[in-house]
Amino acid sequence: MSNDNLLKHSDVMLKPDPSRTVVRPFDPEYPQAYSTGENSRRRVIIDRILSLDDAGVERELGGTLEAIDARHRGVDALLLRRFADVSGDIGTVAIDENRKRLIGAYFSAEFSFESAALFNPSAVIHPHQAGIGEGDTRFIMSLRGIGEGHVSSVALRSGVWHADGTIEIYEASQTAVPPIIKQTDGNPVVELDCSQSEHLSETVLFPTLPSQRQGIEDMRLCRFVEDDGAVTYYGTYTAYDGRTARSELLTTKDFWNLTMRPLTGAMAEAKGMALFPRRIGGKFAMLGRQDSENLWFQTSDDLFHWDDGQKILVPHYSWEFVQIGNCGPPIEIDEGWLVITHGVGTVRNYCLGAALLDKDDPSKVIARTPLPILEPSPKERDGYVPNVVYSCGSIARGRELLLPFGVADSFTGIATCSIDELLAAMERV
Repeated sequence: MSNDNLLKHSDVMLKPDPSRTVVRPFDPEYPQAYSTGENSRRRVIIDRILSLDDAGVERELGGTLEAIDARHRGVDALLLRRFADVSGDIGTVAIDENRKRLIGAYFSAEFSFESAALFNPSAVIHPHQAGIGEGDTRFIMSLRGIGEGHVSSVALRSGVWHADGTIEIYEASQTAVPPIIKQTDGNPVVELDCSQSEHLSETVLFPTLPSQRQGIEDMRLCRFVEDDGAVTYYGTYTAYDGRTARSELLTTKDFWNLTMRPLTGAMAEAKGMALFPRRIGGKFAMLGRQDSENLWFQTSDDLFHWDDGQKILVPHYSWEFVQIGNCGPPIEIDEGWLVITHGVGTVRNYCLGAALLDKDDPSKVIARTPLPILEPSPKERDGYVPNVVYSCGSIARGRELLLPFGVADSFTGIATCSIDELLAAMERV
């Protein structure tokens, strides 16, 4: 049994599109056993390119541009930037512009960032609300796309939650644009310039730092309001290098200029951290699942360093006996902090529930749903990872909730519900 009738499901469904690709860096290396240390593989490839005569350069470059110009914008500048990235291996050799472009092309690759899946969405209120109808709400969504090698990236979309309750998602551009990456050697902080994107949906955040080598997963967007009213958008996400998963943070004011950096401290060595949208008692506050089983509450004076936490919610109902966790940042309502939760039960079924935390002291749990509010349905249970529904963040408008959710680690749906009805479905603890 569940409370699934609490939710009104939209007809909107976002599915992966393998035709959407982004041009990202490609830098092959020798296996360690075959690396002599005399010449890098990069230098060997560059020497081969430089051995081509002018006709060979024009032929290779012409064919390359013909293939990628059709679905990418600013290719010429992109290839020259990529050449600049690898030019340290060239030395003082004089190189003409066409050879620079060709070298850039050899060290680039098209990546179909959502070829396998588009799921685990998060939503925040858009910073710009002009040009929509009265009572409408424009929002931004982050989604986890999975491409070649099971590498996860972050895709962005926007849409409108209309006054009548219907949902509209703006059509995604067929062009995807890689950010211009600014990073100082040895500095774990990366600045991303997304100004080359003409629409939000063109921006794709793919792994950049070594800690993200295998993916940027499950971004939980948060519209954070400081005590002085200043608004900053943050996104906590899981960085995965193929062996270790840990939490990192995206920061932006406008979604065109972004910063990504690792979080530090004992509490950051975990997945699924979600930031409260304002300070609590003068401190930053987070929810997390540090022990992979229970919901934890943490506070810190430093947004980028998290050492202290306490367990506040443990599995109690049968649908969450394996583990529980948050499904995005808490939402402030009159009654307290509304938290969408996930629980794992039999056959590794992931279901969604909800809890209410005390507004002044969120370490105190007031109530929780004894039954799931959303569970895998017969029509929506099959995919890359079956029997999973999951969300990374919701938004509220008045007494209504918009809840985007991933299905089977494959695609995304959206539902709405009454906050009053959701609270009525809870039992006090």
